[in-house]
Amino acid sequence: MLSKYSKKYVHHNNGTDSIPKGSNMNSRHIIILKSSPRKKGNSSILADRLAAGAKEAGAMVESFDLHKMNINACDACDICQGDEDRQCFIDDDMQILYPKLREADAIVIASPIYWFTMSAQMKLCIDRWYAFESPQGSALKGKNIGILLTYGDTDPYSSGGINAIRTFQDMFRYIKAEIVGIVYGTALSEGDILNQPKLLERACQLGAKLAGM
Repeated sequence: MLSKYSKKYVHHNNGTDSIPKGSNMNSRHIIILKSSPRKKGNSSILADRLAAGAKEAGAMVESFDLHKMNINACDACDICQGDEDRQCFIDDDMQILYPKLREADAIVIASPIYWFTMSAQMKLCIDRWYAFESPQGSALKGKNIGILLTYGDTDPYSSGGINAIRTFQDMFRYIKAEIVGIVYGTALSEGDILNQPKLLERACQLGAKLAGM
């Protein structure tokens, strides 16, 4: 269905859809969901570093900029829970993400903390994951998960970072997907995260870890 939609928000971090140099046909496929509305948001910078680490380790990486995508709210129609097809009928850019998320070996969530939790862009996308549910469990069962969070306060508790982390822990425990690593830190103004080389390196290492599992 890609032909129906604009590709301006899709970033193939390998430069192409082909297998990266030094890898093989068994290379892991990693999907990164960025949800900052900022062009150079701190969580997006962490996501780019994770992508670099994963690519260096031989993974195929695709990043999607949720803020630039047309993703509507779940309208609770339950059509996706019917006896046939089990597909979301809403004709928007989630139709790009559904097959990508199904096929991925690992999924990375990158979000700023807004009002003590994940951004609205990320929540809209995740609410639509309801279409992955079935009596056999979620289609995302068994995926490896990476989480990248940035916030403006001085610690993860007062900022709401811990609230978001607990939400993700409950969510991925429910769908039986494994959180491989969480990288989080303080960065208020656009680009502030570039002043934290240790945090950037942790994101890069998480990418390599996801690529090598």
